[in-house]
Amino acid sequence: MATMIPNITITEFRKLKAVQMKELKSCEVYSDGEYLFTFINGNLEPSGYIRDNVETFGESSNSVGGQTIEEILGVVDAVV
Repeated sequence: MATMIPNITITEFRKLKAVQMKELKSCEVYSDGEYLFTFINGNLEPSGYIRDNVETFGESSNSVGGQTIEEILGVVDAVV
């Protein structure tokens, strides 16, 4: 649990429309007290530095595991 950014529930997060998400400060999202993910709003910082760094971290994270949305929903077969 982060101490410098707020946390919200997935229920609260799902209520937001895209335009509201663009205004939301970065936060941790939880469900039933369990950490799900960290929402990082890189659009609020004008130089693009935060967004560029988050994309790099996302690439690293994706290289070690997880599934695409298509794989999870069964749209395509998972590549092994």
